[in-house]
Formats: sequence, C-alpha cells, structure tokens
Amino acid sequence: MTTHRLVPTAWHNVLGTVPPALTIADGDSVVTETIDAGGVDKDGVQRWPGPNPMNGPIFVDGAEPGDALQVDIIRMTPVRENGWTRAVLAANVVDPERVRDLPPRDRADWIIDADAGTVRLERPVPGLEHLVLPLEPMIGCFGVAPGLSQAFSTATSAENGGNMDYRGFGPGSRAWFPIAVPGALFFLGDCHAIQGDGEIVGTGVETAMEVEIRLSVVKNRRQVWPRGENADAIFTVGNARPLEQALQHATTEMLDWLMGDYGLSAVAASHLLGQVVRYDVGNVFDPAYTMVCKVEKKWLPKR
Repeated sequence: MTTHRLVPTAWHNVLGTVPPALTIADGDSVVTETIDAGGVDKDGVQRWPGPNPMNGPIFVDGAEPGDALQVDIIRMTPVRENGWTRAVLAANVVDPERVRDLPPRDRADWIIDADAGTVRLERPVPGLEHLVLPLEPMIGCFGVAPGLSQAFSTATSAENGGNMDYRGFGPGSRAWFPIAVPGALFFLGDCHAIQGDGEIVGTGVETAMEVEIRLSVVKNRRQVWPRGENADAIFTVGNARPLEQALQHATTEMLDWLMGDYGLSAVAASHLLGQVVRYDVGNVFDPAYTMVCKVEKKWLPKR
C-alpha cells in the first residue's frame, strides 16, 4: 500500500462530481493539510471562501456504485496554534422569545497547544478564566460525491455525508459511505480542535489540520446512510430535517446493519436496540440536522 501526499491548489464548497485532485489504489493512504471552515490556511492566509472548503476529491480505483468507501482516520495533527468559534449560541437552539436578548455572535479566538493537548480561550471571559479543554480533533465535513450528477453544499449533509459535525469522527475511528459514482470521489475538510454535541454555536474550534486517512473499497456493501465505528461502538448517521427524520434514518440504517451483518431478526434487533441503543447529536445548526444511532460492541453478537 502507498501513502500519497495531497497538496491542494484549489478547494470545493460542494461535494459533487468534479475532476479528481488525486487518484489512488484501493487501500492506499493519503496525508493532506486542510484549511479552516472560513478558508484560512495554517499561515493565516485566506485561500478560499467559506463555507467549509474541502480538499479533494480523491478518486479510488475500483470503487463503483453499490460499494462502500471505508475511511480510516489515522491521524489528525493541528498545524496552527490558534482556532476560532462564534461567541454566542445559535438562534435556533434557544427558545424563540430569547433570541432577541442574545448578544452579537462575535468571533472568539482560541489557543491550541498541541504539545500539551489543550485548547483555551485567548481572552477568557469572566467565570472562564481557568477553563482549559482537551484537544479532541474531529473532521466536521467529509464524504463522497452524490449520485445523479448532484452537488451538495458543504453547509449541509445527506446520504453521502457532508457537514455532519459529529465529534465521533476523530482519530482511531472508521467511517463507511455509500458510493454513488465511479471512484467514490472523496472529500474532506472543516477540522475542529474540539466541539460539543450539536455544534450549537455554529462552529467547533475551527482550525487547520494535517490529516492522514486510509481509503478502502468494500465491494457490494449495500447501505443508504453513513456508518462508523470506534474501539467501543458501532454507529449509524442520519442527516435530515426535522430532527426526528434524521433519527429515523439513523435507526433504520442500524436495523439494517444488525440484520444484514450480525444475523439478527427484526425482532432480535428491536429487543437489542430497545434496551441498549444510545443517540448522539451531530449538527443541529445547518440545513440538515445529524443524529447518530450507537450500539456498544459489548452487546453485539459475533458475526
């Protein structure tokens, strides 16, 4: 297997069928530096307009519609000592009558100390003078090109992935995306140093990262929505609005996964999900919301 270095000269604000920036073999790895959600690189230079400029796409030989693309997130290393967020909650996550009372959504700058593994406000506000958070890198926006010659904005998400902002997509995790076009055409960007569930201020700590991933083709793997796993759990992702529809998509995908790969009947899968399922909230700021349906591996039957 080969490791490639992708050095972008242009970025994309859509996930769609566009000419590939790199072609690799099934199972190869790629190292690339992302710019932040506003298009600023590691040196503070504005390289591209927002939202969420994507590196890529990467064409994977042998990937065909009806397969799945497996994405192993091997490493995420900050290449900048600062990041930024919005300073106030988004209007759509508070009661409507409180929106008019919210302060302006100014930019807040954060200091990223990769050696110490910490993130902190550059100018702490009263009450948070001693707030030091752990560095928990994650990919906010990634996925593959959708079918039917569509192009989806990096401001949103769908079956092909996109701006899901789920904090579970960090180093050591694995994702699978349903392939809709030859080569899959994989994109990634919008990396965060840390983010709470929901991205409820409209950002994580937005920064530039060096990311190492491995891309592999799983032949004839029928799935509709993104799937993932980490050391402790498997999970499925639904992207839609309203939130209940996103939950329905994620739950249906998990039901199909348990029946298809673990040999459970609909009744057995329902018993299992009914008592051990956990739901995480991904993005609830952007046009499509993200819900994650999760089952810890200790509850799964052997395949």
